[in-house]
Amino acid sequence: TDRKKLHTAPVGQVFRLRPFHVLVATGGGYAGYRKYEDYKLEQLEKRGIEVPVKLASEWEVALYKSVPTRLLSRAWGRLNQVELPTWLRKPVYSLYIWTFGVNMKEAAVEDLHHYRNLSEFFRRKLKPQARPVCCVHSVISPSDGKILNFGQVKNCEVEQVKGVTYSLESFLGPRISTEEMHFSQAPPGNSFQQQLVTKEGNELYHCVIYLAPGDYHCFHSPTDWTVSHRRHFPGSLMSVNPGVARWIKELFCHNERVVLTGDWKHGFFSLTAVGATNVGSIRIYFDQDLHTNSPSYSKGSYNDFSFISNNNKEGIPMRKGEHLGEFNLGSTIVLIFEAPKDFKFNLKAGQKIRFGEALGSL
Repeated sequence: TDRKKLHTAPVGQVFRLRPFHVLVATGGGYAGYRKYEDYKLEQLEKRGIEVPVKLASEWEVALYKSVPTRLLSRAWGRLNQVELPTWLRKPVYSLYIWTFGVNMKEAAVEDLHHYRNLSEFFRRKLKPQARPVCCVHSVISPSDGKILNFGQVKNCEVEQVKGVTYSLESFLGPRISTEEMHFSQAPPGNSFQQQLVTKEGNELYHCVIYLAPGDYHCFHSPTDWTVSHRRHFPGSLMSVNPGVARWIKELFCHNERVVLTGDWKHGFFSLTAVGATNVGSIRIYFDQDLHTNSPSYSKGSYNDFSFISNNNKEGIPMRKGEHLGEFNLGSTIVLIFEAPKDFKFNLKAGQKIRFGEALGSL
């Protein structure tokens, strides 16, 4: 009679599943399945077997987007800021180096104990001589990575990988007003692509560079140009590895991204940093007002900032090779620019490239 009574909840309440939990579990499981499929595709490509394009259906994209990647990426970002005990740093960083093939001999500081947390390790600087900047060619690679696609933009569509495209206007957003650009624009009656081409005889070109987790995470200015405007698109943070880019049409339009637009000696020039899973943090060094993967911004919108009206109407001049920004982990950079018809890329699709190497020239 002195024993305390044990109160238990009904079995139905203990095992009750909520829709959110089902979505997370289902979406997470499906994302894992896709990762396995991507791995199989990579193995086939290494053997020289051409893989047919198979696009995701609407329900597959919706299921993937149901995974709370923005929340997970914010949690990952906080974890990266946690200071590791000195004795734990070398084992943790060594595992990452072994997994992703990081070349620490290029790092300005090779001693792993120097990096207090994962964030510092990801943002490690390189030795000055590790990435010589090509002086001969007019456009260089802004980062280390893999060339997914390049060439002329046609019919207002851009290829993210071979055979899979996205809308140029959806990616860049509405045309920026004339007051915020240094050069004249084409008549508004033309197509969106034609409005970006400001000089007669020029064409619009693009180049997509994928940064793997083991690559150098900073990116630099690909040429001498002036940044006039920044547009931030809050969005999903789906993986941008080549397998997923081949599977989801307009993947880059779904994901969070920061579009920098301006002009160079041949007209329009833009660089876009695309976010990805665990890469909610995109930092632009000269833009202190930019805050990516913030819960205060809702998906499906965008916010603009003019460096013309807020910087004495001069914009931000960038020199070729100058530090521009950084990712928290690997991601993707998309260049879209105007150039004369005789502009030639010195690239092959799928090749590895390093910051400072030539992309193309006249």
